[in-house]
Amino acid sequence: MATSMKDIARDLGVSVVTVSKVVRNVPDISEGTRKRVLQRIKELNYTPNAAAQALVTGRSRVIALVVPDLVHPFFAEVAKGLSAVLRSKAYSLVISSSEEDPALEQKEIEHLLARGVDALIIASVQTAAHNFTRIEERQTPCVLIDRKFDGLRANFIGVNDELVGRLATEHLIDVGCRRIAHIGGSDVSTARGRLEGYTRTLRSHGLSATDDLIVSRAHGDDLGDVTGYEAMQRLLALKPRPDGVFCFNDPTAMGAMLAILDHGLKIPDDVAVIGCGDVHYSKFLRVPLTSISQQTEEMGRRAGQLALSLVNSKDAGPPRTILLKPRLKVRQSTSRTGVQHREAW
Repeated sequence: MATSMKDIARDLGVSVVTVSKVVRNVPDISEGTRKRVLQRIKELNYTPNAAAQALVTGRSRVIALVVPDLVHPFFAEVAKGLSAVLRSKAYSLVISSSEEDPALEQKEIEHLLARGVDALIIASVQTAAHNFTRIEERQTPCVLIDRKFDGLRANFIGVNDELVGRLATEHLIDVGCRRIAHIGGSDVSTARGRLEGYTRTLRSHGLSATDDLIVSRAHGDDLGDVTGYEAMQRLLALKPRPDGVFCFNDPTAMGAMLAILDHGLKIPDDVAVIGCGDVHYSKFLRVPLTSISQQTEEMGRRAGQLALSLVNSKDAGPPRTILLKPRLKVRQSTSRTGVQHREAW
């Protein structure tokens, strides 16, 4: 049979409460007793029963991350930064995918709440804020990442997406592009913000932001490469065709680049391409991809730190918004010969 706290307490002549406090790292135990208990735990290879601990403490020591999909490396990098923070505090991470389906996201959140997770970190695919009332009713700490909702008072960690669109479009203008297209994502805050930054920047430079140059796709994350390819084919059929394209994210940009190359065109000489997310393999592509970094791992770390502070705080106070600075990473997909690049903002 598995070793229990009672076995350890009996062996050492201490109470079960004392053993429990040592396991939970409660400070009001003498150092000598703590060392004796820890040594016996090690000798017996004792593993605390997480369900029993949760009943005693009211905490599961589990934090859940809900993401739109498990394919896009952006969310894997977020999870990496998040996991490192949680692991250092003896918390576990559970990851759930909504598959870009708002109804499935709601079901997954209900399941996670029923399991008693201590906090939720969500990159939501919802289009309305009212779907978060259940989380508020349960008083479970919640942190939104990457995507947010107008009018919802919630903790949020991400970037200014309008600035992302501005950075990307300014860069394409700087390298000489004048007919700049945009391949956008689904109806979420990130896509809307980046589109707004793109259109405002073009207008501020006296350039056209016409409807034919803007293609929005329903699947910007899980099928980004496919939809990027299809969208770029449509853009290349225009006369005149675009000489630059700003893509909602890196997978979309990769699909767009393949379409350009399949048409026998050169990147960046015929069409310059910029993405967003700066996934790790962007620099290893046939044409290394210029991208806007969202400091993805840092986003995960900050989300973990904020979630833990909410879990351990008796008074969480007003919701916090943390905006990380987007950074331009210039690579070959926009590096036209003889062009001087503006410093990243």
